[in-house]
Amino acid sequence: MTDTPPLGLEAWLARLYELLSVDPAEGVSPDERAVLLDLARVAAHRSERIAAPITTYLAGVAFAGLPRPERLARLRGLVAALET
Repeated sequence: MTDTPPLGLEAWLARLYELLSVDPAEGVSPDERAVLLDLARVAAHRSERIAAPITTYLAGVAFAGLPRPERLARLRGLVAALET
């Protein structure tokens, strides 16, 4: 582990897109970021905290092939369902 300072979110995402060969235009939109953070919050508070990254990963696997508007709607629906 190095003593380099942590990257800001935009720099982190740019690096991640590069490593994963993801076109930034196809990456996570600001609305998706917000709902993914909500999903992680719900998972961390309604279950063990370690459920948060696994939950967001599984949602990504399940919804990855959907058009962005539908993906966003499905993520919002998942958050609402898990909050109840």
